[in-house]
Amino acid sequence: MNQLQNFINGHYVNPINNNWIDNICPANGQVYGKIPNSDQNDVQEAYTAAANAFPIWSKTTIEERSKILLKISDLLEANLDRFAKAESLDNGKPISLATTVDIPRAASNFRFFGNAITQFASESHESVGHNAINYTLRQPIGIVGCISPWNLPLYLFTWKIAPALAAGNCVVAKPSEITPVTAYLLGNICNEAGLPKGVLNIIHGLGATTGQAIVAYPQIKAISFTGGTKTGAQIAAVAAPLFKKLSLELGGKNPNIIFGDCDYDLMLETTVRSSFANQGQICLCGSRIFVEASIYDRFKTDFIAKVKALKIGDPSDKNTRIGALVSKAHLEKVKQYIALSKEEQATVLCGGNEVTVPHLENGFYLEPTVIEVTTNDCRLNQEEIFGPVVTLMPFKTETEALNLANQVPYGLSATLWTNNLKRTMRLSSELQTGIVWVNTWMMRDLRTPFGGTKASGVGREGGFEALRFFTEPKNVCIQY
Repeated sequence: MNQLQNFINGHYVNPINNNWIDNICPANGQVYGKIPNSDQNDVQEAYTAAANAFPIWSKTTIEERSKILLKISDLLEANLDRFAKAESLDNGKPISLATTVDIPRAASNFRFFGNAITQFASESHESVGHNAINYTLRQPIGIVGCISPWNLPLYLFTWKIAPALAAGNCVVAKPSEITPVTAYLLGNICNEAGLPKGVLNIIHGLGATTGQAIVAYPQIKAISFTGGTKTGAQIAAVAAPLFKKLSLELGGKNPNIIFGDCDYDLMLETTVRSSFANQGQICLCGSRIFVEASIYDRFKTDFIAKVKALKIGDPSDKNTRIGALVSKAHLEKVKQYIALSKEEQATVLCGGNEVTVPHLENGFYLEPTVIEVTTNDCRLNQEEIFGPVVTLMPFKTETEALNLANQVPYGLSATLWTNNLKRTMRLSSELQTGIVWVNTWMMRDLRTPFGGTKASGVGREGGFEALRFFTEPKNVCIQY
């Protein structure tokens, strides 16, 4: 039984209230640890540590900050297997995914921002004719709050804290209470890398207690949050009257638009991955698949065959492609959406059933599910399911495909499969999303802005966009 602790001022400490919650292994449904359910007193303690560290950290040279972040990256890579096993056990994702994607990307986040901060330059403007010069300082905000989700635990946790630290801020961070272990382990890595005490503080607990306390704490000046749209709205309602900076990366209901002139084999292989990677628990998964009528029947046959061949099983098995969903509650939520197919005149083409894995009979496993829908207005196409469920629907024209893609409350990403350059340019411009992938999926360049439109969020992460968010611009005008 692992009992996690908060990481405050460089030390592991129990929650002040001595309240604990269970940590459940998705693979077998068993409690295998306890984590703190921290409250405003723990946030106060973390804030005090961060506030004491800020005057020194904010004045630390860029070179020194960069050196420490790069060292954290090196240590994560050196501990890859340990962190990957912990991530797989905690989240239910296949060990192969944690080893090749989650932990390497966490290390890359620190390496990228450790280098990016050395290139993050101030601006100056000569006011010709007025004998004046303006220069713009980019100063750290102060103490910032970072709250990350359970689907890509360390990957998205570090995506927030790395730029915040690089910019000279001190951080009070909360990982998801469902997947807290790798964030907990990160504390020792930071100490070993020489990150000064108090610069990063990691506290655990429920969103309603710990998360709420971070968001509402008046002196925490910015909040970076990734999670559900409903929670994002609640955070905005609390943070806006306190005039906090907000970055909200929220839900998605992403279209995958497939035209008949695509590279069919590449499209098919990628679409299986973009539908069911991480059990469909990625905000960027293409959950609404729209296929040109001329290839719809062929695609349906081939896609279902590949989906049925996906190996469901023990996340620790390197051959497993579909692991466990993250929790019993989430499994039940996804099953409720599958049950909607009967009400919405939709047809389950494959999947939809719970799976019993030998020796892991109490785990949270579900077959990857493909549902054919007759309208884009159904709840299956309008609401975020966030599980191994995709819908299929044919279209006849480019205009129809565009309308189907845009007719949702969300606007995070879209995937477009076509070899028609003019069509690519037209649709990429008109799709109401923050990201468009053409003939690929999930190809990420960390220099590019990341985020969505509409109910998918506010602001952008990644590259200099993240460093801009975690700094305040101050213009200085000097006449000479």
